[in-house]
Amino acid sequence: MNQIPVAILVRVSTNKQETTRQVSELSAYAESKNYQIVEIVEECVSGRASVDDRVGLKRIEELASTKQITKVLVHEISRVARRNSTLHRFVENLESWGVSLYWHSQGVETLLINGRRNPAASLMLSMLSELARNEVEVLRDRIKSGLDEARRKGVKLGRKVGTGMDRDSFLKKHTDVVKLLKQGHSIRHAGKISAKGYSTIQRVKAAMEQELAMAA
Repeated sequence: MNQIPVAILVRVSTNKQETTRQVSELSAYAESKNYQIVEIVEECVSGRASVDDRVGLKRIEELASTKQITKVLVHEISRVARRNSTLHRFVENLESWGVSLYWHSQGVETLLINGRRNPAASLMLSMLSELARNEVEVLRDRIKSGLDEARRKGVKLGRKVGTGMDRDSFLKKHTDVVKLLKQGHSIRHAGKISAKGYSTIQRVKAAMEQELAMAA
């Protein structure tokens, strides 16, 4: 029995994130289906980046247009793109070449076994892409609300005068606080453990949220 040739597409937003879990789960799925993995394409780029900056998507389209693959596996639909226009154009291009997009989190793919478009996948695709877009908007609103609240409390935001320290350098300086916040500690508790001031912890949290919003 001939193996179905597939490509795996994984994406993270920053170089502080890893693709290991995505690759592992998709590779295991491909093996369970007896698929032939032609290539694993990894990207480190924002899901809202322009098409011109999406080297991974271009590589997948190259493989699809030259008939080297018949399926593309992704972990979840937001790994393809968070821009609706980019996502739908990518799916349409794949379909024009007879290539199906499968997203593992929902267990759904865009083409049926007869090569026709899957109506359920089309509906789900629209819903999930809209949810992914809304997640970014909600996060941005939360950041703005948090910054406004911090200003009302008299917390000074941004760089310290004369330091010239950018966000990445600031977060690197306070990696202990970053780790505590990622573990779910409250601002107050993180301050006690790290022996750093409340305002410093707030600034670290704000910087982390800004980084996440920009990378999403």
